[in-house]
Amino acid sequence: MTHPKSLIFQLHKHWEVVEALVRAAREYPAFRTEQVLAVAGRVQPGLDQAAREEVVRSLLRAEILQAQPRTDDLLINPLVVDFVRGLTREHELGLASVLRARIDGMREALQAMNEGLDRADNDRVRQAAGWLAELIRQIRLQLENDKQAIMQIAEDAKSADSQIPLRHRYRRVLEAYDQYIEPMNQLMDTGPQGVFRHHLEAVEATLDRVLDWYIAQGALYSHRLQIRQVSYQAKALRREGRLIAQQCADTLFPLREEVRQNDALASAVSGMLGEVRRKGLRRALARRADVSSLPVWYSERGTRISAGDEIREVMARALAFEPAPAVFSEDVEPSDLPLPERVDEQALRRALLASLPVDDLLAWLRNRCPGVSDATLLRLCHDLSRDETWQVRYAGTRDTITLEKIRVTHHPWSLHES
Repeated sequence: MTHPKSLIFQLHKHWEVVEALVRAAREYPAFRTEQVLAVAGRVQPGLDQAAREEVVRSLLRAEILQAQPRTDDLLINPLVVDFVRGLTREHELGLASVLRARIDGMREALQAMNEGLDRADNDRVRQAAGWLAELIRQIRLQLENDKQAIMQIAEDAKSADSQIPLRHRYRRVLEAYDQYIEPMNQLMDTGPQGVFRHHLEAVEATLDRVLDWYIAQGALYSHRLQIRQVSYQAKALRREGRLIAQQCADTLFPLREEVRQNDALASAVSGMLGEVRRKGLRRALARRADVSSLPVWYSERGTRISAGDEIREVMARALAFEPAPAVFSEDVEPSDLPLPERVDEQALRRALLASLPVDDLLAWLRNRCPGVSDATLLRLCHDLSRDETWQVRYAGTRDTITLEKIRVTHHPWSLHES
C-alpha cells in the first residue's frame, strides 16, 4: 500500500531523479536497476555508488518505483507519472474518443438529473449534480493536458534536424491533426453535429430548472450553492473547450499546410523532371520568347556507396550462422492426462437444502457423493459451509471421520434453515 507522506517526502528529496525517469519513460516502459543508478549518477554527479543504491532503495520503499514479479525490471508508479507530467506540463496527447465518451457520460448524468427532477427526488438530483461536476473536471483537465501535448508536438517538429525529410519530421503533427484536431472540430462544431455545445447547453438549462425548483421549495443554501457552482463550471467549460480547440488547430494547421505545400512542390518538380526525361531539356523548358536563354547544359555527379566494416561483420556472422538445436518435450497421450472430477453442485445444493437440518456436513457429503476424491469432498465442504442460504453452526466437540484415503479430525459443521 502506498503511504502518501513517505511518497511525497521522497519526491521532494529525489525530485530530479524522478523527473528524469518520468521523461525517459516515454521511450522505456521499464527500467533495469543499472539504468536507474545511471540516471541518478547523471542527475546528481556528486553521489557515489553506495549513495545511488540508497536512492534506488528509498524510491522502492516509497513505491515510487515498483518491482515487477518474475523479472528484475522496475516500473514507475502510474500515479507518480501522472503527477510529475502534470507539474512539468509534459503530457501525452489523449484520444478524442475518450473525450466523446465523457461527453456521453454527461448526457447520462443529465438524464438522471431530469428523472430526479420529475420525481422530486432531491438525493437523485444532487447525486447527478456531483456526477456532472466530476465529468466537467475530467474534461477540463483532459483539454488542458491535450493543449500542452499539442504545443509540445509542434515544438518538437520545429526543433527537429532540418536534414530529416519534412514529412518524417512532421509525422506526429499530421497524425495529431487527423486523429485529434479533426474529431475535436466535429465535437466543437456549432452546427447539428456539435454534440459538445448541445450537451452543455442542455446541462445549463437543466441546472437552471433545478435551481428554480430549489428556490421554490425553499431548499438548503448548500444545495443551491452546489447547483450554482456546477452551472458556472458548465458555462466555463463551454467557453474554454471552444477556445482550446481553436488554439490547438491554430498551432498545428500552419505546420500541416507547410507539409502539403512541400508535397505540392515535390510533385511539380517530379512532373517537370518527367517531362525532361521524355522530351528532352530544350523541348520541355521551351518558352515563347528568348529561347536562347534556356539552360541547355547540365553536369553529372556520381555517388559511390560502399558497405562499412560493421555491415561486413554482420554479414560474415550471418553467413556463418548455425541454428542451435532445440529439444522439445515428448507428446503426452490424452489418455494419460488426469481428468477433473465433475460434480453437479447445483443439484447437490438442492439436495442439501431438502435434507436440512444436517448435523455433520462432511459426513453427509461422504454418504451423498460416494466415489468422489477426498480433495473434492473437502472443497465442497468448505464451499457449502460459506453459503448464506442456511445457518452454519460449529460443534463444540471434535469428531473423526474416515474418507476414501485420509482420516479427518474436525469440529463438525451443522446446517439449519435460515
